[in-house]
Amino acid sequence: MPRTKLQNIVFTIIMAVIMVYGMIVYNVALNTGGVTILMALHELPIMAPIAFVLEFFVVEKLATRLAFTFMRPTDRPQFITYSISTMIVCIMCPTMSLIATLLFKEPSFGTWVHTFGCNMPMALIWQLLYCGPLVRLLFLTLFRRQLAAAG
Repeated sequence: MPRTKLQNIVFTIIMAVIMVYGMIVYNVALNTGGVTILMALHELPIMAPIAFVLEFFVVEKLATRLAFTFMRPTDRPQFITYSISTMIVCIMCPTMSLIATLLFKEPSFGTWVHTFGCNMPMALIWQLLYCGPLVRLLFLTLFRRQLAAAG
């Protein structure tokens, strides 16, 4: 959807912040049985930049390549978007779960597997049904004129 490097940076920042925030809220709720805005905001300044760097420089390109192993450029754009989003989750979820395990939990292979296992279904649902559509709506609203002018 983004057509310029600046648009891609803005899109990725918005996506990283909203996706990471949702997953932090989920993980805090799992760990404590409840959540407050402040508890969830504590990890956001640490995890959002990590997610942005990973997504922007590595994962987006890899996920796109993976998605086009089973999608064709002539397929419906929505399905291409869903496929790339799914591949992003498949790469980002284990990676971010590992980073969160190392930074915020007692690091061990078992802890990482548990964290990843709990996060994967939620990350996929959050991305495909809520975060992704919200971020695309925000992005289209922010860049409506530029995207219309570009045709």
